[in-house]
Amino acid sequence: MIMKLEDVAKRAKVSIATVSRVVNNSGPVKSATRARILKVIQEVKYHPNLHARTLAGGRSRTLGMVVSNLENPFFLDVFRTLESRAHAAGYEVVVANTDYRPKQLVSMVHLMMGRKLAGLAMIVSEMEPSLIEELADSAMPVVFYDVGPVGRHSSSIKVNYQRGIQRVVKYLYSLGHRRMAFVGHHTSLEPLLDRKKSFVETMKRYAGEVEFGTVADCDSPAGGQQATHQLLASGFKPTAVICVNDFMALGVIKELREQGLRVPQDVSVTGYDNISLAEFAYPSLTTLNIPREKIGHLAFEALVPDQDESREAGREYLIDPELVIRESTGPAPRS
Repeated sequence: MIMKLEDVAKRAKVSIATVSRVVNNSGPVKSATRARILKVIQEVKYHPNLHARTLAGGRSRTLGMVVSNLENPFFLDVFRTLESRAHAAGYEVVVANTDYRPKQLVSMVHLMMGRKLAGLAMIVSEMEPSLIEELADSAMPVVFYDVGPVGRHSSSIKVNYQRGIQRVVKYLYSLGHRRMAFVGHHTSLEPLLDRKKSFVETMKRYAGEVEFGTVADCDSPAGGQQATHQLLASGFKPTAVICVNDFMALGVIKELREQGLRVPQDVSVTGYDNISLAEFAYPSLTTLNIPREKIGHLAFEALVPDQDESREAGREYLIDPELVIRESTGPAPRS
């Protein structure tokens, strides 16, 4: 038997409006009454019909989130924070994965837009200009991470990748490293190309003092391992490897070890993002911290502003990565 809002109200001996305020967390209810209603909801296993609620009230309680690679813990961390904030406010979150494919991105966004969402978080590195224009023309609130502009209904969260790369290169240079390599992935996509370009430009500042190389593979530990295999097979022997993210750095460390090289005694390794696995890697990973929880909070606040907050346009949020030094880096080997 499917329980309805009316059934809960009858059992709790309150009005339907009072039950609705508790379910939607939308108005004041005495604590004792709220506790009684919640107890009845649990006893009868009542589940709100979100679709019916949207049709009746004309307002969606569903947020969408599109990510590039849900296997990478970075994206999962952002999702978990956004979902937690959403649930606390009476929203649900649906998520879609693109595998960095622009055509898949377009398809997933169109599916999302067909769900009558309250807002959409685009936590992706790939983007189609026509899709940005389409989203900008819609009335749906959108928040972009890495790609996309600020507009009337859109906000943007950006990371200063260049400053982060400069910090880690300067740190490694101070340890005596003069042969450095960059391991990346999907370097044709602008946000990921930015990290590679920042590395190359920073290396050029040390022209005549350093040697460097770059290599790329897929966004995974296996990709990091394969990229490192290619790098060493090319004959270039770096004393430090800077990775586009922590996820790939895990594979880099594994391949170095399998090649008989010690980390950090022979080769130092750094990541980017500071996912939780970075601290538990062996050795623990020196990395640049991008606060995923903060991104999740900012995404929610951009999509669901406070009721007393009036916004005529979106906002831009800037994040400055911080260097986190752990055991995977050390002085360059003397030889």
